[in-house]
Amino acid sequence: MSIYFDHAATTPISDSALTALTNQAKKLGNASSLHSAGRSVRKDLEAAREEIAKAIDCVPSEVIFTATGTEANNLAVKGLYWKAIKEGKNLIITSTFEHHAVMDPILWLAEHEGAKIIEIDVDKSGMVDLDRLKQVVIDNKGKIAFISIMHSNNEVGTLQDIAQIVKIAGDIPVHSDCVQSFGKVELSFKELGLTAATISAHKIGGPLGVAALILKRGLDIEPILHGGGQERDIRSGTFNAPSILAFAAAATESASQFKERSVVVRKLKQSLVEVVKKNVSDAWVNGDQANSLPGIVSITFPKSDSEGLLLLLDSEGIACSTGSACSAGVQRPSHVLLAMGLSEDETTSTLRFSLSHSNTIAEIEKLGAVIASVVERSRAASGKK
Repeated sequence: MSIYFDHAATTPISDSALTALTNQAKKLGNASSLHSAGRSVRKDLEAAREEIAKAIDCVPSEVIFTATGTEANNLAVKGLYWKAIKEGKNLIITSTFEHHAVMDPILWLAEHEGAKIIEIDVDKSGMVDLDRLKQVVIDNKGKIAFISIMHSNNEVGTLQDIAQIVKIAGDIPVHSDCVQSFGKVELSFKELGLTAATISAHKIGGPLGVAALILKRGLDIEPILHGGGQERDIRSGTFNAPSILAFAAAATESASQFKERSVVVRKLKQSLVEVVKKNVSDAWVNGDQANSLPGIVSITFPKSDSEGLLLLLDSEGIACSTGSACSAGVQRPSHVLLAMGLSEDETTSTLRFSLSHSNTIAEIEKLGAVIASVVERSRAASGKK
């Protein structure tokens, strides 16, 4: 039996998304063409744009399609910075907690474009220090290009108070990586007051290779791709209509069912935590689970080795993660867990289990049956004291 506890990395494509993908793939036509075949595809694409806009509560013209969440984050970070630098604003405010798809382009701007960075610390539960953020905004009035703080963390699931962050920012643009939270919790682009937000299809039952930057209406940023002028001349490139239609189907399904699914997934997560603690008494959960995504739980198994744990569980037919899938194979401590105060040894003794409504209690019981042995074997091999 294969058990999949790695839904934060990617989810299986849903039936509705797969149907939309295959049906659209059979249609001939480029959405940018003026002939009837092209116009037909364009009509389908704009209907999909409206569905996605409805799912995140924004205006359809605010949906900018990209290939990946990483691309959308890069477009937001670089595009907002290049727009702001024309006004002499070169300071970027972010947190110590961001996904590498936000952190790395910010660091690139610092190295290559002269950007200045201030990182706001988080507490042991992963919450951004809002008092510190407020003081930084006050102290640097007129210098800040933008603020980027993720809506929910991909490793521990912590949910930030984005509405309060936007309030503190005032007229400063605010971008938020919402890839993990979109379709899983209440998320309104309009009500949060964001300037930009990133979402992705494959985290919600859509296909790989399609995502979107939600960009406030009337705001033009500098593009990172130049060519055909699609997507408000902000993201050029031929539309991937089949994947976009599948993205819309997944977004509509998740938006209509997230409340019911959330109840199921939270119960599954609670059961998983209880099973693990029952069998490994010194294991602990990272972050504040009351203020987190329904399906993500980060658990530290002290004196073990996370990669060893992962491989041993895999041999038992159980898939999970050592952290972000985007950093898989990279031998370095989790910057997220370090920011929360864990030691390097503790970060490399930690696994992320991420659940969905498709998981079952029986699967969690299977984990409970093997976890003690897996941890014992990992500890014996790790050499950690």
